[in-house]
Amino acid sequence: MTILPITLTAAGAAAIINMWLAIRCGQVRVAHKILIGDGGNEALIAAMRAQANHVEYTPFVLILLALIELAWGSPTWLWLVSGAYLLSRVLHGLGMTGTFKPGRGIGIMVTMLVTLGLAGVAIAIPYML
Repeated sequence: MTILPITLTAAGAAAIINMWLAIRCGQVRVAHKILIGDGGNEALIAAMRAQANHVEYTPFVLILLALIELAWGSPTWLWLVSGAYLLSRVLHGLGMTGTFKPGRGIGIMVTMLVTLGLAGVAIAIPYML
């Protein structure tokens, strides 16, 4: 049986982050009595985009983590990269809602660097083995 500890840990943590982002959307919905859509409310739009952005990037990162982990095992650097990605998603969410404004830029920059880096490793692996 193949166990992918990095991917499994990252997937679980990403699901928890997604739930946290969804709860934050729900809190804004309740506070502003918006049941459907965004009601033109900037706070809700920002919260919804934070969650949507997480959902847009996370599947690619998890797929890349899994494939790299299958090819190379579970090296320490892959743990660090997955941790950096997860932290970037929290920072981005905090930045989007104004809780920690620099978090948005930091979060998206780290997200893009991790995604691009993992993509490059995935493309290179077949030629390095």
